[in-house]
Amino acid sequence: MQRRLLLTATVATGATALAGCAGPQVKDYAGQQPVLDLREYFNGVLDAYGVFTDRSGKVVRRFTVVMRCSWNGEQGVLDEDFVYSDGEKQKRVWRLRHLGDGAYVGTADDVKGEARGQTSGNAFRWNYTLLLPVDGKTYEVQFDDWMYLMDRHVMLNKATMSKFGIRLGEVTLSFVKRAA
Repeated sequence: MQRRLLLTATVATGATALAGCAGPQVKDYAGQQPVLDLREYFNGVLDAYGVFTDRSGKVVRRFTVVMRCSWNGEQGVLDEDFVYSDGEKQKRVWRLRHLGDGAYVGTADDVKGEARGQTSGNAFRWNYTLLLPVDGKTYEVQFDDWMYLMDRHVMLNKATMSKFGIRLGEVTLSFVKRAA
């Protein structure tokens, strides 16, 4: 019986320790200012500047994005035009829906299923599976995307890209909202 109690206590302690290592949750930012409302920030034209770094931290790709964003009630469209440092161009159109209480879902042609996200305070966490074309093949990669509103014009974004739970690299991006 004592052995069983010891085993149960050890498992419970280990589970608690692992839960503490799970990483930040969006609710951790509840008190942070300014409060992010995606419908307000992603409305109008934004410019974004980003890099993709591989697992070693080496910048392997730079890019810019022009985003034209609009909302009709709880439905939003983020029309993104990417230009990469090698001259490649890409387009992604997000169709977002606000579900209430800071929750959002979104779709895009190169996203498998629905993206799901939540705001809290100045932060937004967004998870989705991107269909990534590489050398004539398409790979499903997962994104854990965090955005932080700095002020009414600037937002920073850090996204981790992984496959089968293995970190492939990170995207770091800054958004700048154009004056209306």
